[in-house]
Amino acid sequence: MNFLLETLQVIVMSIYYNMEAFVRLFIPPKNKNVTGEIVLITGAGSGIGRLMAEKFAPLGVSLVLWDINQEGVKETSRLVKEKGVTKVHYYLCDCSDKAEVYRVADQVKREVGDVSILINNAGIVTGRKFMDAPDSLIEKTFEVNTMAHFWTYKAFLPAMAANNHGHLVSIASSAGLIGVNGLADYCASKFAAIGFAESVALELLATGKDGVKTTIVCPYFINTGMFDGCNTKWPLLLPILDPDYVANKIIEAILTDQVYLLLPKTMYLIIGLKNSLRWKQAALLGKYLGAFENPEHCYQKVISLPPLPT
Repeated sequence: MNFLLETLQVIVMSIYYNMEAFVRLFIPPKNKNVTGEIVLITGAGSGIGRLMAEKFAPLGVSLVLWDINQEGVKETSRLVKEKGVTKVHYYLCDCSDKAEVYRVADQVKREVGDVSILINNAGIVTGRKFMDAPDSLIEKTFEVNTMAHFWTYKAFLPAMAANNHGHLVSIASSAGLIGVNGLADYCASKFAAIGFAESVALELLATGKDGVKTTIVCPYFINTGMFDGCNTKWPLLLPILDPDYVANKIIEAILTDQVYLLLPKTMYLIIGLKNSLRWKQAALLGKYLGAFENPEHCYQKVISLPPLPT
């Protein structure tokens, strides 16, 4: 194709996609049928992971639950069985350990089958300012929040690609789209997770594997205990999110093949402004939204950190 023809094609298709998006404001897309799919959720022992498992329960899927907390994942298994799921399997897995991820993944393939919906949900946050964070905790943040996604993709994506069928879900964060004071390691790990998911999605499209879908979830703080003690400066603009609401929106996004899910909806505007404003203006916006406020009273329950230095 020549330059003019390809440019015209981009313009025409852009108009079409905009019209399609406008129509979907009034006629939502149909949910896809996931009956018989094998759904693996990491970090399924509590919080959003447990809630997603419960939401998937009535949809006719086989559930594979991973968590580092055996009692937590066992309880999630019990809860989904109460909702009528007969095919549920739970495994103890430290997602920060590549060898363990591969070992448990092989066990899942033998005992359950090829995973067709992979939800990378496990995550940790240290809550230390960058210069106060021990190297070991920074490394652990990346091992869980970023590198674990590499290893689960390596383990389960080949079968999805071979069948040109599957769904990759990254539970990231709005902190992976905009920097937050006191969360340097967490933000960087989530930026990396988003970039990784986007890049692999493009690789799949470039190789004709358009049947393998991707959903990237970027919520604001969720009231799950992970960000205990955190407040929001403007609750009407950026509310602390209800876990059940977030879980419902994630399932909805998966069932409609939505690529990006930002929560709350005001995040779409905030990210758009951040990407279009000059640095001083963006910093002013961040200050207005409370991004500069001291976060040290937050997060400590996540990995049993000692008291932060004063």
